[in-house]
Amino acid sequence: MQLLSDRVLNMSTSATLAMAAKARELRGEGRDIIGLSLGEPDFNTPDFIKDAAIQAIHDNYNSYSPVDGYADLKQAIITKFKRDNNLDYTPSQIVVSTGAKQCLANIAGVMLNKEDEVILPCPYWVSYSDIVKLNEGVPVEVQTTIDTDFKMTPEQLENAITPKTKMIWYSSPCNPSGSVYSKEELRALADVLVKYPDIYVVSDEIYEHINYIGGHASMAGFEDMYDRTITVNGVSKAFAMTGWRIGFIGAPEKIARACNKLQGQITSGANCIAQRAVITALNEPPSRVQYMIDEFKERRDLVLELLNGIEGFKTNIPDGAFYVFPNVSYYFGKTLHGTPINNATDFSLYLLEEALVATVTGDAFGNPDCIRISYAASKAQIIEAIKRIKNAVS
Repeated sequence: MQLLSDRVLNMSTSATLAMAAKARELRGEGRDIIGLSLGEPDFNTPDFIKDAAIQAIHDNYNSYSPVDGYADLKQAIITKFKRDNNLDYTPSQIVVSTGAKQCLANIAGVMLNKEDEVILPCPYWVSYSDIVKLNEGVPVEVQTTIDTDFKMTPEQLENAITPKTKMIWYSSPCNPSGSVYSKEELRALADVLVKYPDIYVVSDEIYEHINYIGGHASMAGFEDMYDRTITVNGVSKAFAMTGWRIGFIGAPEKIARACNKLQGQITSGANCIAQRAVITALNEPPSRVQYMIDEFKERRDLVLELLNGIEGFKTNIPDGAFYVFPNVSYYFGKTLHGTPINNATDFSLYLLEEALVATVTGDAFGNPDCIRISYAASKAQIIEAIKRIKNAVS
């Protein structure tokens, strides 16, 4: 009898986590690796949030929390949705989970049946596809290009829809491309979706505040899409709280209740101390973390300037998040320092071995022509890393 399930044997390992593990392994061997692979802010969690967590410990928050989150945290989330997104939710529409990733897993678990199709505009966040497949759904990839700023067009969406289409998942600002859908672009997609009332949308807005052009738009902001959209968000990126593991959704009540039911059988409520700290984080205006966004924008401009000086790197201008997603297909079929480069995976591994710089292959995001470079690193590290990359491909 087979020891492990087909489910786990058929699942991919997270490429971002695998590259980070490989980088740590090489550092352990004494090699000077610069990590530009993880999507993790290099800032410390702001002191006002840490102080709230310390106070929660002194206040003896140490018991199981409600499965869907503390009532006052849900109220803070409701206030945040209204303040930042002009979205109206009730407590029964909010579910707090152990990170936005669990939110996505919950949604797939309660909504997908075998062979239900989920449209994924490429590039997409690395775990979307496997979360869908784990729940017996079928990912339907819609390829975009750097020339359209990695955004799906209404025509592409229309062509991807079949009688089996159940959902569309997208992120804006996008991980890995940094692309941001404008309100007008989302409206154009919504105009397609209104013709198909049984299709639901997951709008992943975890990078909402890391936006260099302002004017963040939410699909749920359209009256005719509100009842068909699950908005996913959290505190990992904008508040530099990746390890605190708090994400949340605003959703139609029936879906939220189902997520609560599923979560009750898997993890129950999220960490009680982290929840108390998030109340403080969300009740403060986003301007409290603007210093991080300003720094990320400076780093973005620096990365683009340096990459544009390397032959064969084709970049767009990302309007949000903290990634660039250059097309590196120029190098495919070439041999660099004795190493044949056939695809983005070869190129990413070559940069790790030759330049000692960790990136992530675009294959993991559904785009085989690109690599993802995170600029959630110091300017000094960025300058040195891209200098090494330039030398490695010269």
